[in-house]
Amino acid sequence: MEGLRLKIDWEDDEDLKEENTTCKPRKPLVNSIDCREKSIVENINADQDAISKIQYLSLEHAMLDKYIENQEQDTTLRKYLVVGVHWVSLLTQNVLSHPFVVLRWQCQVHNASKHYHLQPFSLLPSIVHLHRRQGLGTLWKGVGSCLLVRGMSCAIDDCISKLTSWPKKVEGRTSLKRFGQHVFLKCISISLIVPFHVAALVKTVQSDIASEKTGVLDVMREGGLRLFHWSSTKNSQMLPAWALIGPSVSIGITKYLFNLLIHGVSTRMMRRRLTFFQENRGGKFCDNTLEHQNAEIYAGLIAMLTTEVIFFPFETILHRLQLQGTRTIIDNLDNGYAVVPILTNYRGVFDCYRATIITEGVGGLYKGFGAMVLQFVAHVAIIKLAKWMVNQIAEGMSHRPPSRKLKYLDCVSSNKSSTTLSPSVSSTEMEVNSVGKYSLD
Repeated sequence: MEGLRLKIDWEDDEDLKEENTTCKPRKPLVNSIDCREKSIVENINADQDAISKIQYLSLEHAMLDKYIENQEQDTTLRKYLVVGVHWVSLLTQNVLSHPFVVLRWQCQVHNASKHYHLQPFSLLPSIVHLHRRQGLGTLWKGVGSCLLVRGMSCAIDDCISKLTSWPKKVEGRTSLKRFGQHVFLKCISISLIVPFHVAALVKTVQSDIASEKTGVLDVMREGGLRLFHWSSTKNSQMLPAWALIGPSVSIGITKYLFNLLIHGVSTRMMRRRLTFFQENRGGKFCDNTLEHQNAEIYAGLIAMLTTEVIFFPFETILHRLQLQGTRTIIDNLDNGYAVVPILTNYRGVFDCYRATIITEGVGGLYKGFGAMVLQFVAHVAIIKLAKWMVNQIAEGMSHRPPSRKLKYLDCVSSNKSSTTLSPSVSSTEMEVNSVGKYSLD
């Protein structure tokens, strides 16, 4: 019995050994299958992650392309808007401000007026009475003659510049010799245009109800006759051309140089202010074309206002001398109903100044100053309105992506950059992320 038990135990041991030997090769097979399934799942997840990242990158590239295209469209739009604002400023300066010029010149040449109109509110009743009696067109008389004289001045500057190669305009880097040539060109131009300016002055200040209707080109004929009137007659108080050219050239060139100085200083100050504001905003790139153009327009307006205020008394004396002896009848702006002739007997600039101070006081040199205040208030209001309209058009036609969406894209890109990808995809993502972070904000 004991031998039989030993035999059975030995057989059981043999069976266990066989089972152990048969089970040993099964474990590596199961592990290999598990490893393969895990690697397949990881590869699938990696491929899906890569596909999602590539789709995101393509979407971001498309948004970048669209943003760049919109930026180009905005730049083109701003160029047209800048030209529009510049033309509005020129139109306001040369045409829309003419009614105030008419009022100002009529006040300046009326030496016997009781009201000096030093502030703008005193002119309002006279304007209403003129409108009721003569119509609104009475404030636009002489606008064609004034525009023609300005065109003649530009044409004379151009002709002299082409014949002598002297510069018509000066810049910041103009040499002293070229600047002197430019000043001499302006002196010649002013001396040639003085008789035609006198004719335009007569057309502007004369009353419509007491004068004959004349054409625009009559200023050419009357200016030509005045140009060759070099001697004074006994029966006429009209000053000869040589007596008018000297004061006109000296006051005109001084006024022009002062305007250049104020314009240059104002332009530099406004450009430095824009640069300072841009630096405070972090030095980010933006298109400041429209802002620089607005600064240029406002600098020109400041220069013109300052020049007109300082040279207003000299302009009053000069206009009285130019109108003397022309038998001009103007509207009486003391009430706006009557007309009055201009009868003076000045012998020159100093005699006109002395007589004005004695009979009218210092305020007589500033007659019509309120009309100039109205002129510049209207000028600034029109420019403000044009600027507001330009800003509305620029905002309405701009298709720039909102900043909130761009910040969301930057956050998504920063979160997704932490996932492992192939080197090529990762480098591409880093480049696009850098562009998105530094160019879109």
